[in-house]
Amino acid sequence: MQTVIEKARHITLLAMDVDGVLTDGSLYFGNSGEEMKAFSILDGLGIKLLRDAGIRPALITGRSSDLLARRAKELSIDIIYQGREDKATALEELRSDLKLDYSEIAYVGDDLPDLGAIRAAGLGITVANGHHFVARHADWQTRASGGKGAVREIAELILMAQGQLNAALESYL
Repeated sequence: MQTVIEKARHITLLAMDVDGVLTDGSLYFGNSGEEMKAFSILDGLGIKLLRDAGIRPALITGRSSDLLARRAKELSIDIIYQGREDKATALEELRSDLKLDYSEIAYVGDDLPDLGAIRAAGLGITVANGHHFVARHADWQTRASGGKGAVREIAELILMAQGQLNAALESYL
C-alpha cells in the first residue's frame, strides 16, 4: 500500500470542493440577498505555490456563485465546475478532459457529496473538520479546518513530497 507521501509525488492536479474546504462552510446573506463567503489568504497562497510548481488547481462545487468565479479569477484557477452535486462524475469528466490518470489527481472535500471523488482520486483528502465518515475513507486528513489554511497545508504536503517545498519557500527570501 502506498503512503500519502508516495501518492503525493505523482500529483499534477489538485481538485477542491469549495464550501467547507476553501471556506469554513458558512454561508452569509446580506439584507439585499447578496451572498458572502470568507476565503483564507493562506489557502490562496498555497494555490499560487502549487501553480508556480506546475500543479493545476481545479474547483468542483455543488453550488453556483459569481463570487466564486471572481475568487477563482483572482487565483488564476481556470478549471471550475459549478452546480455539480455529483463530484465523482465531475472529477471523471475532468480527468478525461485533461487525459490524466487518477494517480495524478488529488481531491479534497469535507462532506458526504465529496466521498466518491475522494475515493476515486489518487490522493483523497479531507479537512480537519470533515465529516467522520468521509475521514474514514480519505487517504489523509489535514490538521487545519476548511477555510482556515487546510488547502495551504495540502499544497505544502504535495510540494514537500515532490521535492519542491524548500525552493518554493526560499523564493520569498
